[in-house]
Amino acid sequence: MPTVLLLRHGLTAMTGPVLAGRTPAVHLDDRGQAQAAAVADRLAALPLAAVLTSPLERCAETARAVTRAQKAAGRTVPQRSDRRLLECDYGDWTGRSIASLSKDPLWPVVQAHPSGVRFPGGEAMAAMAERAVRAIRDVDADVAASSGSGAVWVACSHGDVIKAILADALGLHLDLFQRLVVDPCSVSAIRYTAGRPFVLSTNDTSGDFSRFLPPPPPTGRARKRRAASSDATVGGGAGAGAV
Repeated sequence: MPTVLLLRHGLTAMTGPVLAGRTPAVHLDDRGQAQAAAVADRLAALPLAAVLTSPLERCAETARAVTRAQKAAGRTVPQRSDRRLLECDYGDWTGRSIASLSKDPLWPVVQAHPSGVRFPGGEAMAAMAERAVRAIRDVDADVAASSGSGAVWVACSHGDVIKAILADALGLHLDLFQRLVVDPCSVSAIRYTAGRPFVLSTNDTSGDFSRFLPPPPPTGRARKRRAASSDATVGGGAGAGAV
């Protein structure tokens, strides 16, 4: 099956001190633009089959850097937005400082029991997780059908959204997703198979992505081994780069 690279958007002026949520017209700042250009250059080593993005400006701008780098490498990659990858609707929390939110009675519930949280005037975290996971699985199946099982594609979204997708792939209850870290412009990789998802990396901010290059078509005995790709290698295996 394909490999999906979950890319968080780059930094904005609001990232960190303020919960931007779905605040409109939040653009990458100079730091975020530099981050987006750097990760796009690293991803240029891969022939991407598709780039999917949250419609919010900070994600669209990060994804656009990726498609520009692909074009510079001689590839035209389709980019489209999907509302299922939108940031969680934090409702009345949107636009408030993290310092003030940390004193809200709902804060400890968000930390310990996010699956039970519905933000006042906004969305339930469980609903956010469900829509995001469905988007990734649906598009991954489409990419497999159109570009083959070795394809690699990018989904650009938001921190909590990506953490929820990773938690699902790891078989973690949503209440444990706060244990995951997803930094700005980090990349996390998942490969879905018929039997289970494999989480290949998380929160990668500097690694070499060439290890995700599509493999050559299998032949002979290798084709039979590839058919068992849902199996986990006992003992850990030799890694994707082994010959």
